[in-house]
Amino acid sequence: MSNLIAEMEQDQEGFASKSDNINQLASKCQEMLDLDDQIAVQENHLKELQQRRDVISSEVIPSLLSEQGLASLKLLDGSTVEVSKKYSCTMKADPVLKEKAHNWLRENDLGDIIKNNVAVSFGTGEDNKAEEFFSLAAQSGYEPEQSQKVEPSTLRALFRERVQNGLDMPSDVFNLFIKDETKITRKK
Repeated sequence: MSNLIAEMEQDQEGFASKSDNINQLASKCQEMLDLDDQIAVQENHLKELQQRRDVISSEVIPSLLSEQGLASLKLLDGSTVEVSKKYSCTMKADPVLKEKAHNWLRENDLGDIIKNNVAVSFGTGEDNKAEEFFSLAAQSGYEPEQSQKVEPSTLRALFRERVQNGLDMPSDVFNLFIKDETKITRKK
């Protein structure tokens, strides 16, 4: 009988220990959910701060400098304030518009910035054929795969250069924007 009572006491202790562990687990799960909520709030706050900073950098400071007839300014602490243009030009995601953008580049003698990759798939034992030129592969009945792309930094540089030279680019096939950007360089 005493063995039975001892076993029952051990079972109760084990149950109490498991119950404590489950309560601790539930508490940590709730703590994690609370932290997720706090992170979301802070991320939203950070986005708002970044948007406010962007407005000050791209609109307010450039406007104030322009009103004063200044291109740059040196602050009392030795920091330098300068405004420069930020250019952006990207391909549109739509494949039809992307092809139109490639055609526009070619028609305007700018096709050399297009990276053109051609690949042909060969089966086992066709190493000799794999060394043949692309057109030979196409003439032999293989279907070459072709992909074309323009590096984003190259396209952005082209856009900047064209704008600075008074030339345009079609906004119906490219995503284009220019905005002022303020840079404050702190004195070292």
